[in-house]
Amino acid sequence: MSREDDATPRADCRNCPHRDDRLQKGRCHPGDACVGAPSGRQIARFFKINPDLAEQYAGDPFWERRAIAARYLSIQRLLRMLDDPDEVVRRVLAYRLPVESLGTLVNDPDREVRVTVADRLPPEQLEQLAQDEDYLVRQYVARRLKTGRLFRLLRDPEREVRKTVASRLPVESLGLMRDDSSSEIRRIVAARIEVDALGPFLQDSDWRVRLVASQRAPLEQLEALRDDPDEDVRAAVRKRFEQSR
Repeated sequence: MSREDDATPRADCRNCPHRDDRLQKGRCHPGDACVGAPSGRQIARFFKINPDLAEQYAGDPFWERRAIAARYLSIQRLLRMLDDPDEVVRRVLAYRLPVESLGTLVNDPDREVRVTVADRLPPEQLEQLAQDEDYLVRQYVARRLKTGRLFRLLRDPEREVRKTVASRLPVESLGLMRDDSSSEIRRIVAARIEVDALGPFLQDSDWRVRLVASQRAPLEQLEALRDDPDEDVRAAVRKRFEQSR
């Protein structure tokens, strides 16, 4: 490929402050590892070779340069960047800062920042994110919150959050989700709840819920399902009775 056809972003080395040290020592390469190029790939390669220069670019006007430099900065310097205007930079902070310094980012306007915070905070501190406006943040909370504290998410408006709750809630508390509006969640509950509590699920309006329940319920509760409207349910019931002989 000729130089004319090469679309690789390139900076002007003549004006680069690193021309006489890094370039001469082979620690940067125009078009490949260059902090001055408008290319995240080249900037990342530059800092990988020259992590000691990250401090010089912590306040750079270009957000991507700041974000990549932040991967190599000291914790003390990162703490001074908590109010950075770019969410990509703050995402790096959320990933790198020690957990005791994440409090400022709990209410960050960027969802990905809050997701990272929810993924890293100690379980005992997660409840402050349980009412987050974004369901993905709440789902991370539901995955990590102590099981005894999941009750506040039982009626979450987002099905995916409730699915996570249903899969983790203590068995003795699953009855609280027996009437969930989502059949998918009722199936999870039917698969986990104590056997002697399966009665209502055998009469569920969704055949898939009845099918799960029929595979676990005591035989004496299955007589009515011999004539279930769904063939799969009837087949599962017949198999249970045949296996009991």
